Amino acid sequence: MIRIELPYHLRNLAGVDREVQLVVDGPATQRTLLDALEARYPALRGTIRDRTTHVRRPLIRFFACQQDISHESPDAPLPEAVASGAEPLIVVGAVAGG
Repeated sequence: MIRIELPYHLRNLAGVDREVQLVVDGPATQRTLLDALEARYPALRGTIRDRTTHVRRPLIRFFACQQDISHESPDAPLPEAVASGAEPLIVVGAVAGG
């Protein structure tokens, strides 16, 4: 069971609490985890990554074990602590402005 913490606006859109738990078929990667998240919560399709290209949206960041993994390959394995459910994958909506 993999744990994901979502930011406030995505929690509201999906109608969930702060953390969701998912089972991923195959290796635990950003791609397989986001595929499972969007399959379970269709309202999130297109919010974290583009609907067509599946590229992460520019103002979304992923943190695992206190490390920003946003720019890692979507097919790279997630850290063992996240894959085992000991630590959550944290999705953060970055703030921009000037």
